[in-house]
Amino acid sequence: MIADSLAAATERMTKAVEVAKDDFSTVRTGRANPQLFQRLLVDYYGTPTPLAQLASLQNPEARTIVITPYDKTALKEIEKAIVAAPNLGATPNNDGQLIRVTMPELNEERRKEYVKIVRSKAEDARVSVRNIRRKGKDELDALKSEVGDDEVARAEKELESITKKHIDQIDEALVRKEAELLEV
Repeated sequence: MIADSLAAATERMTKAVEVAKDDFSTVRTGRANPQLFQRLLVDYYGTPTPLAQLASLQNPEARTIVITPYDKTALKEIEKAIVAAPNLGATPNNDGQLIRVTMPELNEERRKEYVKIVRSKAEDARVSVRNIRRKGKDELDALKSEVGDDEVARAEKELESITKKHIDQIDEALVRKEAELLEV
């Protein structure tokens, strides 16, 4: 029972770390990356749909993304979604067949703003991991009457080490992303 509880907490923490890393990839660095547009929601026939499901994304140059929609009628909506997207600052050019998005150069102020956004996302991920730890601790406390105080205390120490490991992974990803953002 204790092992199941710890395994479930570990699995949920690992997913939280993966979500954090995925969130980090949506914050742009100096070069254009198709991942920036993966989660962009486009109003497609009244339904918010991820851009990745509506078009193919290619990166022919360092600061350019070419978006080729599968359905040409979605061009205007894709263009609107790109213009409305926060933190992109991109300018889409629609030629009737595809959209070319040119990413502007990042200045120092904008880079620092992106670092703040990434730090906020990292803190959200840490809070998520801590909430999972709290939930796991509550599950372990509920087992005290069945397995005894010593076993629960040992399991709580193990839960703490698992939590620390996952928070360290988030911090490592944050350091890498900050270095990537501040690199000129």
